[in-house]
Amino acid sequence: MNEQVLSLRLMKVGEKVPQDARLADIGSDHAYLPTFLMLNKKISYAVAGEVVKGPYESAKRQVAKNLLSEKIMVRLANGLAAIQEEDQIDTITIAGMGGALIRQILESGREQGQLKKTETLILQPNIGERTLREWLVLNGYGIVEEEILEENDKIYEIIVAEPVDSVHYSEKELLFGPVLLQNKTETFIKKWQREVKAKERVLGDLQKAQVVPQEKIKEVEEQLAWIKEVLA
Repeated sequence: MNEQVLSLRLMKVGEKVPQDARLADIGSDHAYLPTFLMLNKKISYAVAGEVVKGPYESAKRQVAKNLLSEKIMVRLANGLAAIQEEDQIDTITIAGMGGALIRQILESGREQGQLKKTETLILQPNIGERTLREWLVLNGYGIVEEEILEENDKIYEIIVAEPVDSVHYSEKELLFGPVLLQNKTETFIKKWQREVKAKERVLGDLQKAQVVPQEKIKEVEEQLAWIKEVLA
């Protein structure tokens, strides 16, 4: 993968970015995504944020090599602290992290005023999609698009969210994804078939425990029932 050829996962994230967006890509991984989008005239401006010095230096080299240093600002900062007022960011991408970490980044950005609640959020959690959807609902974001894909035997979900006046999702929608639930693709089925096996193993371990955690057993049994219902 490089700035010319993205992974399928990042390519799909890039497809969700609106034309001429002013983009902040947080945890930018060599700035591949903003560089690719700028070279293909998809975005008008970008911030590439990195919290670790090595990837930050790598991203700076990548941007400079492509003569884009005036259009892509590479910044060493924690999460949304990479965004400055004058950037006028309207789209934020955060890809390749756990859902809990993405949630933490968004919450910190909200508390510190970097998240204005006018931005389109394009999020690609590796795990923990449910906790991320819960944060979006609690903070007034509606899920407008979702995609599930498989690459190198791993399954990824992409969540696109925009500010809305009011939003509500059921517990089932938070687990499976309100959009994904409407269109059960082959990859969606494959993911949740894997989850059935994983949760059945967890349930077996819980039932063998010396102190049986009844609440946890009940939660896993409920989720298993939901999954089997959705797969039926």
